[in-house]
Amino acid sequence: MMDKLRNVAIIAHVDHGKTTLVDEMLKQSGVFRDNQEVATCVMDSGDLERERGITILAKNTAVRYGDYKINIVDTPGHADFGGEVERILKMVNGVILLVDAAEGPMPQTRFVLSRALELGHRVIVVLNKIDRPDQRVLEVVDEVLELLMDLGCTDEQLDSPMLFCSGRNGTASYSPDVAGVDLKPLFDTIIKYIPAPEGDPDAPFQMLVSSIDYNEFVGRIAIGRIERGSIHDNDEIAVCNYHSQDSAPRKAKAVSMYQFEGLQRVPVKEATAGNIIAMSGIGDITIGDTICSPACVEPIEFVKISAPTIEMTFSVNDSPFAGREGKFVTSRQIRERLFRETLKDVSLHVSELEGATDSFVVAGRGEMHLSILIETMRREGYEFAVSPPRVLFREIDGKRCEPIERVVVDVPAEFIGAVIEKLGSRRGEFLEMLPVGSRTKATFLVPERGLFGYRNEFLTDTKGEGIMSSVFERYEPYKGELSRRGTGSLIAWETGEAVTYGLFNAQERGALFIGPGTPVYAGMIVGVSPKNEDIPVNVCRRKQLTNMRAAGSDEALRLTPPRQLSLEQCLEFLADDELLEVTPKSLRLRKRTLDHAQRMKQLKAKN
Repeated sequence: MMDKLRNVAIIAHVDHGKTTLVDEMLKQSGVFRDNQEVATCVMDSGDLERERGITILAKNTAVRYGDYKINIVDTPGHADFGGEVERILKMVNGVILLVDAAEGPMPQTRFVLSRALELGHRVIVVLNKIDRPDQRVLEVVDEVLELLMDLGCTDEQLDSPMLFCSGRNGTASYSPDVAGVDLKPLFDTIIKYIPAPEGDPDAPFQMLVSSIDYNEFVGRIAIGRIERGSIHDNDEIAVCNYHSQDSAPRKAKAVSMYQFEGLQRVPVKEATAGNIIAMSGIGDITIGDTICSPACVEPIEFVKISAPTIEMTFSVNDSPFAGREGKFVTSRQIRERLFRETLKDVSLHVSELEGATDSFVVAGRGEMHLSILIETMRREGYEFAVSPPRVLFREIDGKRCEPIERVVVDVPAEFIGAVIEKLGSRRGEFLEMLPVGSRTKATFLVPERGLFGYRNEFLTDTKGEGIMSSVFERYEPYKGELSRRGTGSLIAWETGEAVTYGLFNAQERGALFIGPGTPVYAGMIVGVSPKNEDIPVNVCRRKQLTNMRAAGSDEALRLTPPRQLSLEQCLEFLADDELLEVTPKSLRLRKRTLDHAQRMKQLKAKN
């Protein structure tokens, strides 16, 4: 049975085509009927995953190829969800490393590949998107080999098989000069090169929990690979953890078990060593726990998940418009939801703010990690306020240290000067530069707090043509003070409804975020000022009419279209004394202290 089993993960940088390739593998292995309508990126089942075109949660699937069963795990490519990738690699015996034939290895490629090499996994290198007009296959092959050597691979790993694919067309070939017909070369290479799982099916049962799913009906569902032995429905089991061996193992029962077949979870009565299964019935199970036979309690060592690097404060919405749009607005409801999220996302840490009953500190791996949580909660009907993101400092050898990101930019050659200048002013350290046709690829080490608010500037500086990606590198001693933002805010002076006359006068002071008819309150941010100071504006001001002046006697007022900010742009815009009000229908930027007189007193005291 185990000889006919293969467990493999697909790893790559964001947007290099993992989920699209899995789609084609599912189609060509006969998971779908010939006439069945199938959505693209079928593994990205969440609404947010579909809208943004990214994978957020790792997904399990399985395909049949001849007599063989291949368990495939599709992993996220974004650095903020690296915690998912680290866990998943413990479940598999080999990886398919996907590299874009035009972009080449990127920061997340380095991160996920280093994790796979550390575990001694075999690697199949797949150069994807070879049908791109700007592909540079031969150069990328050299870059991948350089990366493998740079990460200290073994001779066997350096000699990894290399395939040339077009995930969108569902073709693979052994040579870049020969067009593929289907994915048969990829399936054959997996069977031939990835080893079958090892484990004694007659030994006492043991399984490491590598992933957690959550279901409202059955609670937590543990997913992992059986290391040894076998298990039956309703068997007594013990749960233990390598990092807390002092505590006694908890007793539980395997209520129900599932194996993966295509996109389905199929209930099974028995499972043996080597299989990836899902198991429900253990209430407080978490990632890193070991499920084993009560007769032989042996926890498996598990790499601790990387600690969060940034945090934000989530608090009850206390603005004048609070409670108008949200369904869940109390601190109890927000607290319950945040702690429920930690059940399935182990990279997320939630704690209550000292001295405050209505605020919670939420720490994660990056801005996108936390913005996905904020967007998910607002869609569920939650209403709350969030603070600007803050980096988490650490004390290392008596020095205050901060997280440093490895940043890779790919920009048209004429814009590289502006990017180097901006990142230099944000304490970035320039590492290397590589010309790629008419574009330039450059690598920097930048403090994570230096990247807050930079992505918008980057797109402006490169006229929307630049690509920037980053991944956590290490902690380094504090780099010194950084100015968070060089602009001020336009702040509404009174509560009411914005009118054209008031907005027309306000737009002379800066760029507006709102249009006519928008409800505003005193202390709400309605635009950005080019000066490095906040300016109060009265957007509700109406034109005073008298018997000497008719309503239409002045010329028509022309308004510049307002800037619409996305959730990420709002978070990047926030200054230290500002908050973002999040409701199911609106995103409102506001001052922490709404009263103008009080704000002036605080500013005076600070100066």
